[in-house]
Amino acid sequence: MGVVNVTPDSFSDGGLFLDPERAIGHGRELAAAGAAILDIGGESTRPGAEAVPAAEEVARTEPVVRALCGPDGPGIEVSIDTSKAPVATAALDAGATIVNDVTALRGDPELAGLCADRRCDIVLMHMLGDPRTMQDDPTYDDVVDDVRAFLAGRIEVAVAAGIAEERIWVDPGIGFGKTVDHNLELLRGLARIAALGRPVVVGTSRKRFLGSLTGREVGERLGATIASNVLALKAGADVFRVHDVREVREALAVGEVILGRRDWRREPAVG
Repeated sequence: MGVVNVTPDSFSDGGLFLDPERAIGHGRELAAAGAAILDIGGESTRPGAEAVPAAEEVARTEPVVRALCGPDGPGIEVSIDTSKAPVATAALDAGATIVNDVTALRGDPELAGLCADRRCDIVLMHMLGDPRTMQDDPTYDDVVDDVRAFLAGRIEVAVAAGIAEERIWVDPGIGFGKTVDHNLELLRGLARIAALGRPVVVGTSRKRFLGSLTGREVGERLGATIASNVLALKAGADVFRVHDVREVREALAVGEVILGRRDWRREPAVG
């Protein structure tokens, strides 16, 4: 899952792709690099980020989604990274097939019904509080158990709203209301999240906790990103939300061969 942030303030690439044409071009580049999904977002969810009105979020994302889903697009799935029903509606109308909701259907009471009606896939992510408060002394009894229980509960809410269970993915929310130790515990215990039986999305790419481990600035965390994603693959993750698609895809493909999940003689590790 390649990241396309159409925002002025995302932690890694804020402002680089705020112009729709640049965002569309970036999406094409990520697809060419091997992304299976493009995740388009118009509101930063970095710690302390300010909320964006739905109309502004639509204005940022809808043209990008429409172009990447159109006849001249790269021909891969597109997800909309939003917690707002109007934004999701515009993106689904433009061709998106996945809603990636960091609030796990808590942010907008209309979003669950929309996803049920449209029969789209949905990612339910764990976040403690909201982007403005989530890093204010996050505390858990057992972070893996707590996150697993939260996600199990949100799956039940989604199903009760009419969303087919097979369309639900889960994301433990690495970096969203967690300390470095919490993030490490979640990655070590990812198999317990995978035991929920739904596809697991992991987003560690370039994140602050990797900088804490390596001392590297945000643009220098590729090695750490690769390590965290390959180990997440081993632990049961299915979808990897990243900025550096080509490098992470190659690492994951080789990891699959080493883990015995792919026979390189029949299918090359990297196409």
